[in-house]
Amino acid sequence: MVDPRDLQLSSYDYRLPEERIAQAPVEPRHAARLLMAPPINQPMTELMHRRVWDWQDELRPGDLLVVNDTRVLRARLRVRRSGGGLAELLVLEPRGEGRWLCLARPGKKLKPGDQLWLEALEQDPVPLQVLASDGASGGRIIQFPAAFVDAAAIETLLERYGEVPLPPYITRHDESDQERYQTRYAARPGAVAAPTAGLHLSDELLKLIRGRGVQLATVTLHVGLGTFRPVETEDLTDLSLHSEWVEVTAELVDAVIACRQRGGRVIAVGTTSVRALEGAAAAGGGSLQPLRGPVDLVIQPGFRFLVVQGLLTNFHLPKSSLLLLVSALIGRSRLLELYEVAIRETYRFYSYGDAMWIAPDAVLPGVTPRADD
Repeated sequence: MVDPRDLQLSSYDYRLPEERIAQAPVEPRHAARLLMAPPINQPMTELMHRRVWDWQDELRPGDLLVVNDTRVLRARLRVRRSGGGLAELLVLEPRGEGRWLCLARPGKKLKPGDQLWLEALEQDPVPLQVLASDGASGGRIIQFPAAFVDAAAIETLLERYGEVPLPPYITRHDESDQERYQTRYAARPGAVAAPTAGLHLSDELLKLIRGRGVQLATVTLHVGLGTFRPVETEDLTDLSLHSEWVEVTAELVDAVIACRQRGGRVIAVGTTSVRALEGAAAAGGGSLQPLRGPVDLVIQPGFRFLVVQGLLTNFHLPKSSLLLLVSALIGRSRLLELYEVAIRETYRFYSYGDAMWIAPDAVLPGVTPRADD
């Protein structure tokens, strides 16, 4: 039975000292700290502190790791308004014929009909135009040259004019972010934020994991507004999220089925992998099926997972949809207790921060598939 407090946004708040927000990644990637949640039937005193490198010891031959292979676009653009002032666009998603939904700052100064100029050193200016406001996102529909119809097409433009869109709580910027804010297996362009749990997986660690007989499979979820937009409704029974583009292939479905048949466990690397897998299963009527298209699935306490059994994840912002998702797996009060330990033990939070391992024996009873399902 769901605790009524689980359906109140204010129940997912916690206080984080500003110095706990990671401003830069650790090197090497696998050197990040790892908080290992204890089995659900054991007290919190049984939790362990390790490094992500040690995570390999938690995985078993026959397990399946599902990673998100999205690639972060250099989606932050600086533009000059026709009146001479500067503005910033965050390119989110295509709307056809070179039109793109963008978040704009300062949005109030970008009105329908306004002319904009995309500029960068040693590059010719590119004319853009504000077409309309988007009520659902608070963003603007911007007309780019008509050839830029999708992420693959516009990536060439963004590489010349754009910047990696680090989250606003990261105040330092370095050229190394162009590489470091991507997973090592990033392949498919389209995200405006990294699937951050995957940032911890180095080439060396991935090689060792495969050597243990663990299988890897990829899903694609282009991280967008649905992941990082703040939740604003106190009553979570009315919660809806902006959709994000997902592709779950037939090969991935087959890999999950094979994992089940051999008695392995389906482990998601990051909340975006969870949302993609569970969104595809929900769209398939309760059975994981191939899917290519938008997913707006809300995962919060009371949710029953159809695919995922364990999770490697980062530490998430208060009152965020990601905090709700992890709470559905492990329980809100237990998760917040783990966060209290992490803060006390000086773990590093958010995108460039440390990680948490929620093994299948650490999840709430009955919320994930059994090995024989």
